Amino acid sequence: MANKNIKEQVVNGIRDKVLTLDTMNQSVKNIEYAVLGPIVLRAMELEKELQQGVKKPFTEIIHAYKGDAHAMGQKPITFMCQVLALCQYPDLLNSPAFPEDAKKRAKRILQACEGHSTGSYSASAGIQMIREDVARYIEHRDGGITSDPENIFLSTGATSAIMINYYLDEEHHWALDVAELQEALDQAKAHCQPRVLCVINPGNPTGQVLSRENIEAVIRFAYEEHLFLMADEVYQDSIYAEGSQFHSFKKVLMEMGPPYAQQLELASFHSCSKGYIGKCGFRGGYTEVVNMDPAVKQQMLKLLSVRLCPPVPGQIVMDIVMNPPRPGEPSYEQFQQEKKAVLANLAEKAHLTEKILNKQPGIHCNPVQGAMYSFPCIELPPKALHHAKELGQSADMFFCIQLLEETGICMVPGSGFGQKDDTYHFRMTILPPVEKLKILLEKLNQFYAKFIQEYS
Repeated sequence: MANKNIKEQVVNGIRDKVLTLDTMNQSVKNIEYAVLGPIVLRAMELEKELQQGVKKPFTEIIHAYKGDAHAMGQKPITFMCQVLALCQYPDLLNSPAFPEDAKKRAKRILQACEGHSTGSYSASAGIQMIREDVARYIEHRDGGITSDPENIFLSTGATSAIMINYYLDEEHHWALDVAELQEALDQAKAHCQPRVLCVINPGNPTGQVLSRENIEAVIRFAYEEHLFLMADEVYQDSIYAEGSQFHSFKKVLMEMGPPYAQQLELASFHSCSKGYIGKCGFRGGYTEVVNMDPAVKQQMLKLLSVRLCPPVPGQIVMDIVMNPPRPGEPSYEQFQQEKKAVLANLAEKAHLTEKILNKQPGIHCNPVQGAMYSFPCIELPPKALHHAKELGQSADMFFCIQLLEETGICMVPGSGFGQKDDTYHFRMTILPPVEKLKILLEKLNQFYAKFIQEYS
């Protein structure tokens, strides 16, 4: 029987929807995701218009916001494709077209799968053999510091966590300023009890690489403020600037010794979506926890069991990343050549981005030390600021919309990521092919000069 306490309106025999903007969870309406905001939606509309033959001042939309390597033309690593193909279609194990080391990897992975099939569920925390391979990889990466497979949880990419918003120091290559962390923490305490500090290194959107001294300062801060530290390290293979080096938070933590190494709670993340791997669509990743309360870890396992398991193909890609071809194996030389070529190409584009953007007065781009984005600062004249305010838009949103409408270049305004008052930025990827990136950057500079002249 219908509940008489529920009021519903019926018009022409059709009653109200159960879920409306008013009845749905209001927190969902408050979510904002800069990378898929109104500018990207408008870019999709423009793309459809171009396909329908509508005349525009450009012939294509350049998706300069995307952190999707393969979508932007990066070539996949052959060995990964071979092992995946063999795992998905084991009959190919009899084919002479595949190298023996790829077949050996595939057989090993299939042996670890339930029913020897990638179509089966795995354990909630991931395939045990792959967790062990991840632990060995971490130990090798960190110079022998122990990693326990039971502290490894395979995941659907490197998922985001609760974040305390804080600003980076743009004047010092986007360094993480502890004084800024303290200010952000103090502000947060006015309306909640902060428990977590989340850091991404190398950085998105700024492309910075934290120095070891900076990491030590962050660890001390988290320890003193009794915060759980989360380190997103998905760009760890992508380091370009001379003098920059990746230091894992776990390695630095352990080398700092007591009390930090024994007491600071840390979770670090890696995935197969970025760097030379670039397999975003496979949604593979891992989390390693350190010093986590055993009772909390049990609760974490309970939550993992609710989602059943991470995608098995993504787990396979992570295993290949953790356990690549070794010297002497048939695929070793090609794997190394392809990996180095991708990283060298990314380094070239990082330097190119900084060089070309800094030619234009009014645009300043810090060195892209790592990851795959730049976060240039732009000066905007008062007339543009006033016009944006009249439209109810942030100034850099207004700039990016005009850029899209006139050039077809789609970028994300810095306001979507948080920025200091009275500063204006945009985030752009360095992933397009070199020649297309050069054209994009020159077009951007030309548009900026025209924009400044129009609103001066």
